[in-house]
Amino acid sequence: MEDMDFSAFVKNMKSLTNIDLSQYKEAQMKRRLTTLRLKRGYPSFKAYFDALKQSTELMDEFLDRMTINVSEFWRNPNRWNVLADVFLPSLLKENPRLNCWSAACSTGEEPYTLAMILSELGALKQAKITASDLDNVVLNKAKEGLYLDRAIRDVPPDYLKKYFEKSGIMYKISEQLKSYIRYERMNLLYDSYGSNYDLIICRNVMIYFTEEAKHEMYMKFSRALRPGGILFVGSTEQIFNPGSYGFESAETFFYRKVQSV
Repeated sequence: MEDMDFSAFVKNMKSLTNIDLSQYKEAQMKRRLTTLRLKRGYPSFKAYFDALKQSTELMDEFLDRMTINVSEFWRNPNRWNVLADVFLPSLLKENPRLNCWSAACSTGEEPYTLAMILSELGALKQAKITASDLDNVVLNKAKEGLYLDRAIRDVPPDYLKKYFEKSGIMYKISEQLKSYIRYERMNLLYDSYGSNYDLIICRNVMIYFTEEAKHEMYMKFSRALRPGGILFVGSTEQIFNPGSYGFESAETFFYRKVQSV
């Protein structure tokens, strides 16, 4: 009965929101949502779904829990250094007006990190940075641009001084930097992607999806990149057969599009 209850919840959520929970690793997702449901006092997923339909607050909490919003500036700093020192200069030689997308951007640390690096390279004013996430709550936090100490611990001191302002116990991103990033809500499993991107950043997200969902998203990322464009993934992720997506391994956790698929 419990499995049928959850299966019906998955089906109903897809009908209501176009969010397909069956594309996520089931054991992880079921455990996470069961904890949330019981915390809110609902005896079944049917009762929880009925409540979600009526409450924006509950729906926002549900989205926040299922999207695993863990992020920080310069997460895995050595990888960002490779992006700054190797790939961005190379991409800028080919196109001084970079078209960049931070997919599943959470609370904004990654697109802001990219914006700071592009600013230091003198390329931010000509660049287009789109940042997307499924969760409107984290998108609003990203737009606000306020962060605690733990989020900024790897920000280089010069960048911290130049691009942040202390506000009580928080650090606030400069308004000028904010103005270069366009945030939008997007469901990576359902929505169509843009095209002709020079750089796509999608880090520490794919680990939560099934192999079938990963395959579909890597195909869509490949189609969204221009030839020679770069996909930057997380330090817990690796594409084992990049050629099947038209990619080649360019560096650890960086993939270059070499052909259409």
